[in-house]
Amino acid sequence: MITRDGYKFCQEICIPCYSTDASFHMKPAAFMDFAQEIAYWAASELGFGYDQLHVHHIAWVLSRMHIHFEGYPKWKDNVKLFTWHKGLESLFFLRDFFLDSDEGNHLVSCTSSWVIIDERTRRFARTEDLQHLLTVDGPVDSAIAEPAPKTAMPRGAEAEPAGTHTVSYSDIDIIGHTNNVRYIVWAMDALPYELTSTSRVKDIYISFIKETTPGQEVELFRLREGDAWTVEGRVDGKPVFCAKLLF
Repeated sequence: MITRDGYKFCQEICIPCYSTDASFHMKPAAFMDFAQEIAYWAASELGFGYDQLHVHHIAWVLSRMHIHFEGYPKWKDNVKLFTWHKGLESLFFLRDFFLDSDEGNHLVSCTSSWVIIDERTRRFARTEDLQHLLTVDGPVDSAIAEPAPKTAMPRGAEAEPAGTHTVSYSDIDIIGHTNNVRYIVWAMDALPYELTSTSRVKDIYISFIKETTPGQEVELFRLREGDAWTVEGRVDGKPVFCAKLLF
């Protein structure tokens, strides 16, 4: 159940077993699953959700995200997920999130940047008709003050191959392309298991550059710089996403 308090929306969640790893901690991608769902519901309550946009053949697409982890809830933990719309910043519509413990401590802070596309042309859509709905009146909180930055593989870096993924049934979302959460799954799986199974991600920065669709082969490349790993996915040699993970 999702409730509203002012401009914020809240959902109480009991962490399920299928959202955790072998140490019973929430997987990073699971947070994105939770965030995506509450974002759809919150936008719908404000009049610009999936159903309201779909009749005009337009849809929300996530472009950038920065997730900061202070702690990880475990299986059966009760948490509260908060989200709120922050208005327009340049070309992007901003939405922030907090995931709080039962005691009220911030476990995860997140900021995300979204665009609206035409479902038929897959190009940016005009948003003038939605402007009155997307305007924010007065100041709002920020989970992370700065909008999520553009993430890219360092220029000239010699990234190593980290496998290939064929976009398949389990990757596809309701608008027919790879769901944003799957890119984090691919990025985590591209890293050494001895790292991801014993160390916690502190920050994830990710840019979604170009959509991928069923049957496409995504080549994965990784680069380590100290405690940071950059994972880039490419189709026909061109980047489709890039994630930077700090441990």
